[in-house]
Amino acid sequence: MTGFGRGSVSNDLFSVDVELKTVNNRFLDVNLRLSGELQAIEGTIKRMIGERLSRGRVEVNLQYDRSDEINYEINRPMINGFLSAMRKMQVEFSLSGEPDLNLIARLPNVLIPKKSELSPDFLSAVENALSDALDDLEKMRLKEGDLLKNELVSMIGDIEKRLVPIESESAGVADEYRTRLTRRITEMLSKSDSQIELDQGRLAQEVAYLSDRSDISEEITRLRSHIDHFRAIMNEEKEVGKRLDFLTQELNREANTITSKTGNMTVKENALQIKSDIEKIREQVQNIE
Repeated sequence: MTGFGRGSVSNDLFSVDVELKTVNNRFLDVNLRLSGELQAIEGTIKRMIGERLSRGRVEVNLQYDRSDEINYEINRPMINGFLSAMRKMQVEFSLSGEPDLNLIARLPNVLIPKKSELSPDFLSAVENALSDALDDLEKMRLKEGDLLKNELVSMIGDIEKRLVPIESESAGVADEYRTRLTRRITEMLSKSDSQIELDQGRLAQEVAYLSDRSDISEEITRLRSHIDHFRAIMNEEKEVGKRLDFLTQELNREANTITSKTGNMTVKENALQIKSDIEKIREQVQNIE
């Protein structure tokens, strides 16, 4: 789910600000860029995020400022190379004079900030700022989650309502087939000069066979079971996204079977609408942890 969170920690020696932005994603993807001296805590940051979030693309923005003394190292290879080049210039072009210290000091990267170990207090501040940002993020995501839950409850209720006419129509499948077959056979016999009598026993067997192939009572029962299971999972506090995702696949499977088994237009129309509702649910479920 989408969300934003911010956390800050500061004292006389340093300040740390962490911002988190999340967008929808089926899996957890942490996008984190750190300066060289913070590379050592990249694993800690990703672990803390992984303990709190299971889905979404997470953008991590970490800003810090340290007021402690910065020590510099001399870039000796660069200076040696520069002085060597200057001497060659003197010889080749018969120049006089000596390199000036100010000139050397202005060379790019001639002085390099010395890498120093991060203090335990600074590392603790980063973790605390990140924890506060995650708390802030979760508050926002919880609000969005409540809205999403209400929307899913409404959509799953619409699917359940559409099962009523499907179930009602499915009860008359056998009579529908009998009427249709009788009419078609009668029409065919009326166009023929032969005096063939309709075998009611054979007709009953064909109707029973076709009715059995078109029986959707099991699919309806499974759909109702999946709907009840869907509602139960939505009321749980733990991670539910992947299980709801699986259930939408099962709901879609049963709706597909119902659509393919019968030619009844009322059943087909409602089953197709159920498939459309399931697709909307599937898109929303991708955003749930």
